[in-house]
Amino acid sequence: MSESPKAPLWVWGLLIAAVCGVSSAGALFQHVDTVPPLLRASWRLQLTSLVLAPFFVYQWRKQEITVKARMFEPKTILIILASGCALALHFGSWVASLDATSLTHSLLFVTAHPLIIIVGMALLGTFFIGHRQPNRLEVLGALVGFSGAAITLLDQGHQQGDHIVTIWGDALAFFGAVFVVGYIISGRVLREWMPIFLYAFPVTLFASLLLLPASWALEPEFASFGIIGWTDAEYFPWFLALALIAGLLGHTGLNTCLRYISPLIISTSVTLEPLLGSLIGWAFFGSGVPGQWTWVGGPILVVGVLLVIYGGIDKDNTNNQTHPPTAEE
Repeated sequence: MSESPKAPLWVWGLLIAAVCGVSSAGALFQHVDTVPPLLRASWRLQLTSLVLAPFFVYQWRKQEITVKARMFEPKTILIILASGCALALHFGSWVASLDATSLTHSLLFVTAHPLIIIVGMALLGTFFIGHRQPNRLEVLGALVGFSGAAITLLDQGHQQGDHIVTIWGDALAFFGAVFVVGYIISGRVLREWMPIFLYAFPVTLFASLLLLPASWALEPEFASFGIIGWTDAEYFPWFLALALIAGLLGHTGLNTCLRYISPLIISTSVTLEPLLGSLIGWAFFGSGVPGQWTWVGGPILVVGVLLVIYGGIDKDNTNNQTHPPTAEE
């Protein structure tokens, strides 16, 4: 991987575009909130799967027989299924949170997964030999981050645009962050040898299929919209934007940048998602302005995440644990 100063100029342009693309997802999801959240999440992943499919076929045809054979090993299949489950739970929780709280709160809590990783590391390091404990900077970052999150909760009941801040909505976004940790860990294991699209396509497709029976069971409006209702002219442009801008440009763009720029810079850039996402929502969709306690607690939460990211530099390259998820998001 090249050092950041030697990265071509176009890579920095792609990084800016990718971070903006990733940040647009929340506002786009919230704009089509007439569709039930679990079905909305499924539609998003269905269309993303279609976008990823030709890239999957291309990479599959280029692979050696040994890689293809390894794709069908029981361990590989199990991890792919686990990753798909985690991705479905992540998207289901997060999209539901966008209906139950403000855009800014949803983005703040769903991007707090580095804090959750530190808690998990502390538990594993306590009960299992061989797992390292978080260092002081990582612990400090977690404490600062959770303190910022607690402060933002003081805005409960504040109306931002058409949405009201609620504890339940914030909790759903936080659950989305918890579930994405499982997805990130699964991806780290498989991406050591598996090309990006060979991983992204089956995981995304499986997650989209899992959300369909969940929507059918839990969302009474399911029958009104249908399994592939995103093909309707009313919804197609928005879900295509989610797949191409937030998915292909956003997360695939970030993965491309990782070939030239350090994961630390990528991780730091993605902490701008709550700010950029809120600006996109305010400028294009009238999502409103956050409450006063969110202005106080939100930056503190982001600072905590940054401390966690920087705290991992001097250990075992922990920053790889906190860099953004890959193309399927």
